[in-house]
Amino acid sequence: MLTRDKNEKKILDVDAGMQGTLTFKDPVTLRINGSFEGKLDTKGSLIISENASVRADITGDEIVVGGKLTGNIVAADSLRVLSTAHIAGDITTPSLSVEKGAVIHGKCQMLIGNGSKGNILNIEELAKYLEVEVSNILEWANSGKIPAFKEGNDWKFERPKIEEWIAKEKTK
Repeated sequence: MLTRDKNEKKILDVDAGMQGTLTFKDPVTLRINGSFEGKLDTKGSLIISENASVRADITGDEIVVGGKLTGNIVAADSLRVLSTAHIAGDITTPSLSVEKGAVIHGKCQMLIGNGSKGNILNIEELAKYLEVEVSNILEWANSGKIPAFKEGNDWKFERPKIEEWIAKEKTK
């Protein structure tokens, strides 16, 4: 059922069992109360209620888990794990809140940077993260010593590629 609250937020409440891929291009509040199996790619808020059972890899902005979830989670803004939650899968998010009693089986990676661009770093964020001068990062980027790409006139860095680069540099 799709409803709108007084602030014109789109709310989709799913009480039935569903299977497949759900993708939202516009922000919506999706609340799953039943079962879902497949893939979820959401914008806005995703709420997996206490009685829900979900087997899916999830990508979203703000995610709240209160039920049973088997699958990986990538939350661009935040992930809140309620005391009734049971998660079996890896978590990637810049902001994580876990209530006492929640169960998580998997790895957790905290993003640096903010919001949905948490995996893309600017030169200042990377310098702070690596604890080096901005001039060093600029030199490495210009010479191709560090994985980077240009967005306009600015250097940008993908966190997973930087992590791989750090691991390779440590073995030299």
